[in-house]
Amino acid sequence: MSLYKDDATNWLSTLADASVDLIITDPPYESLEKHRKIGTTTRLKISKSSSNQWFAIFPNSRFEELLKEIYRVLKNNSHFYLFCDQETMFVIKPIAEKIGFKFWKPIVWDKVSIGMGYHYRARYEFILFFEKGKRKLSNLGTPDVLEFKRVYRGYPTEKPVPLLEVLISQSSEVGETVLDPFFGSGSTLVAAENLERKFQGCDISDSAHEHYKQRKLLGVGA
Repeated sequence: MSLYKDDATNWLSTLADASVDLIITDPPYESLEKHRKIGTTTRLKISKSSSNQWFAIFPNSRFEELLKEIYRVLKNNSHFYLFCDQETMFVIKPIAEKIGFKFWKPIVWDKVSIGMGYHYRARYEFILFFEKGKRKLSNLGTPDVLEFKRVYRGYPTEKPVPLLEVLISQSSEVGETVLDPFFGSGSTLVAAENLERKFQGCDISDSAHEHYKQRKLLGVGA
């Protein structure tokens, strides 16, 4: 296990070429800020009465430099998963393809219950599935809609560990290295550890590091 506090792109630039087996991440993309500013997603608000801490947005203009570093550090014949919404998907897909990734499809995470909002309230999130080279999934019978209940009252945008365990199991083997350059709640790291993978994570947010530290102290593994 290795944890770092740094800008994601800067941290990735320090890693060796073709040194990672799998990358799964959930960057704080621009459209999240839009929802926070108008208050349509209560958990994303900054409030004196709330213990939730928000984080700096990673702008769309920086995705090309980020994706270039992700492509470089990934081994050939590996996978890359990125959580995002429908707006960000249209930004990231052409950039990733230009860099060299093959885009397979958006996997849908069905959160089971609907979120806040006004127009057809969302109960899903996209997980963009990219490939560098060619790697076979472990289970070809896995559907492209994954149903796992959203995490309530957790870290902002926290992902359920069982969902991440599906992705890790599909795209890596025991002992391989899983990396998350925006680890946030630490769910990817917990899932990797549960599945006996090596893992590395980076987040520039103090609250992310504190949350993960408390999570480990409490032994929260799911």
